[in-house]
Amino acid sequence: MNNFSTVDEILDFAMDAEQKAVDFYIDLGEKMKNEEMKSVFIEFAQEEVKHKARLMKIKEERIFEMSAEKIADLKISDYVDTIQITPEMSYQTALIVAMNREKAAFKLYTRLSAKTDLPGLKDMFLSLAQEESKHKLRFEIEYDEYILREN
Repeated sequence: MNNFSTVDEILDFAMDAEQKAVDFYIDLGEKMKNEEMKSVFIEFAQEEVKHKARLMKIKEERIFEMSAEKIADLKISDYVDTIQITPEMSYQTALIVAMNREKAAFKLYTRLSAKTDLPGLKDMFLSLAQEESKHKLRFEIEYDEYILREN
C-alpha cells in the first residue's frame, strides 16, 4: 500500500479504487449472459459510484457521519479460489469474483483507516469498509442459496 503524506492523497487513492470498482462491475455486468446477474453487477457499479461521490464530498467539505451497524460475514470467500474473468463465466464463477473483489475492498478501507489519525476520516473509511462488507455478504448469501444448496 502507498505511503500517504496528506489526507487528500488518501482520499484520491480511495476515489481511484472506487472508480476501478465501478469499471470492474460494469465490465463484469456486460459479460454476463444472465440478465438478472447483469443487472446485479450494474447495481453494484452504481453503489460504487455513490461511494466515490461520498469520498469526493468528504474531500470537499471534511464532514462525515458513521453508522455502528455490524455486518455478518459468512466467510465463504475465504474458501474459494481467485478466478479469471471471461465472457463465458458461470454464475458461480461471477459470484466468486465479486466476493473476492468486495473482500479486497473491505481490506483496503480497513487499512486506509489505520493510516490516518483524523477521527472523521478514520470513521469514514471504517464505514466504507462496512459497506463493502455488506456487498460481500450479499454475494455470499446468493452463493449459499444458489450454488451450495444446489450441490
